Amino acid sequence: MGDPKKPRKKWEGPKHPWIKERLLREIELMGKYGLRNKRELWKAETLARYYRHRARQLLALPPEVRAKEEKALLSKLYELGVLPENATLDDVLSLSTEHFLERRLQTIVYKKGLAKTIHQARQLIVHGHIAIAGRRVRSPGYLVKRHEEDLVDYAPTSPFFKRRLEQAQAQAQTQAQKSG
Repeated sequence: MGDPKKPRKKWEGPKHPWIKERLLREIELMGKYGLRNKRELWKAETLARYYRHRARQLLALPPEVRAKEEKALLSKLYELGVLPENATLDDVLSLSTEHFLERRLQTIVYKKGLAKTIHQARQLIVHGHIAIAGRRVRSPGYLVKRHEEDLVDYAPTSPFFKRRLEQAQAQAQTQAQKSG
């Protein structure tokens, strides 16, 4: 048995590390999603591979056993925000690494416009300026669930939050002056 304080490895690296096409694709994804190293990419690949493998296992089960477990798998992936509500196992089989990279906190902060670049999004998260429902999250690789997506915002103690409040108050005053 291993040390209980040491967590299990969450990724599996490529079997053939020097395939040119894969290296180019990895570098492109790292730039697009602002990843620090390839290990972050391999974590997403491993997660996608796990869910595809689980879907293949479910297809081999008898229909009465499969229905219950299929519903649980699809609801989990819907909750993660990776699949639409009325998805099937075929949709799970077509999952790719990009589906999980799109759900990272770093990507969502950038897409919501809280950061100007994907790299600034990572820096804001690591420095503690981003919170989900008022609770600070400092991990750029955190997978944001569907119900948490609207709750991603600046942390209440962040200067970015205070600056945005001041801008909103100034806009409200100018609107009041124009109308009244």
